[in-house]
Amino acid sequence: MRGQNAAAKPFNVSQIEGEIHEAVLHRPPHIQAVEPMPRAPSVPDYVNHREDATEIGKLSAEAIVREYEVTAKEIEAVGEFVKEMAQRCEQLTTSTSAMLKDIRTTAARYRKEGKRIFNEIESCSSATEEVRQLCETFRDRVAVKSAEGAP
Repeated sequence: MRGQNAAAKPFNVSQIEGEIHEAVLHRPPHIQAVEPMPRAPSVPDYVNHREDATEIGKLSAEAIVREYEVTAKEIEAVGEFVKEMAQRCEQLTTSTSAMLKDIRTTAARYRKEGKRIFNEIESCSSATEEVRQLCETFRDRVAVKSAEGAP
């Protein structure tokens, strides 16, 4: 339906540029705070720049010493981990010592109980043997008296 309306007006580029220019001028500027670039951490206390070092030399040395410092901190972190592991080992050693003491105590109780049962069985065996012999003796006496009294 657009084509049925009046004839299309020619496109005026300079008019469009002017309108854009006016819009930009009347629009308040968009100001965004720029955060400062994060500064590289200063060099560790154990190093100092030489007076005769060039700027490039200083920057290179700073970069390298920072890398070494980061690595040194990682090494210290490993040391803390090893320290924690040693403390755990000490705790295990302490609990293991207590367990071994309990094991020895339990083994001693088992030996004592084994000895008690051993002595009880042998005592019963001796009593049984004594009763058996008494029964045989009694049977033999009864048999002899029966033989004497028999016509």
